Amino acid sequence: MKKTYSILILTSVIFLNGCIKKQHSKDHDSSIIERPYLGQKPPGLTPEPFAPGIVTTADWEVSGVFTPDIREFYFIRESKGTKKQELVVFQYQNNEWQESVVSPRVGTPFIAPDGMTMHLGRKYRERTETGDWSELKKLDPSFEEIQIMRLTASSKGTYVFDEIGMPNGDGVIRYSRLIDGKREKPKPFGKEINTGRMNAHPFIAPDEFYLIWDSERDNGYGDSDIYISFKQQDGSWGAAINLGDKVNTEGWEAVACVTPDGKYLFFNRNMNPENYDNVDIFWVDAQIIETLRPKHEL
Repeated sequence: MKKTYSILILTSVIFLNGCIKKQHSKDHDSSIIERPYLGQKPPGLTPEPFAPGIVTTADWEVSGVFTPDIREFYFIRESKGTKKQELVVFQYQNNEWQESVVSPRVGTPFIAPDGMTMHLGRKYRERTETGDWSELKKLDPSFEEIQIMRLTASSKGTYVFDEIGMPNGDGVIRYSRLIDGKREKPKPFGKEINTGRMNAHPFIAPDEFYLIWDSERDNGYGDSDIYISFKQQDGSWGAAINLGDKVNTEGWEAVACVTPDGKYLFFNRNMNPENYDNVDIFWVDAQIIETLRPKHEL
């Protein structure tokens, strides 16, 4: 049966008790999710590969994100046949998780906190009345000259994003707020965030209380590490805090985000520091963030 690239009309693969079967479905099941997170056992404070053999394989998978209702999981993988990158979705339909290829890769996916926008770098899609995604749209002209890899958004509508161009190899993370319904011109964060090299792939918490990103710094464990900064009482950003050796290794860790329910931190890890042939999606209990929160912020 031929696969379709529609979000809601799926030719999909279902993983159930070790068996694989194909199913065609367009009905959204509104019942309680009996097997959340693709039926995976939740991790503790030690990161684990997410959905081994289903999502995480010996190949290349990055940028895993859930919708706010935890019924859709999007990620990017490299197609075994063509070696081209594609956007994939697992949807909870008819009490099962169903897989479908959405499209070739466009940007790095992030679902806005209200679930109504899928950000894809400088482009985005919006939910339609049928629950499908719209055609690709572009951000306003003030973003045109910034080569954005990943853009995330808070519940207030603040955009936080990186830049592929990375002048001098340092990388710049910027933000743009909504003020009286109008979007301000993008501005760079201060030295607390934009220090070191290759600052990229930011995630802004829905309430804007913390910012997570990856960076190469002298105090890191090797390649790119994941850092967090907490917003201070005066509105400024605190010093960058390395997420530690449970998350970061001598290899490349990056593209982190917290699930919409606040329970888990997802991120990517390069499994072979010599190359990037096997990049996996990991998850860990988000309590790891609370252990890093400065005492005066508790």
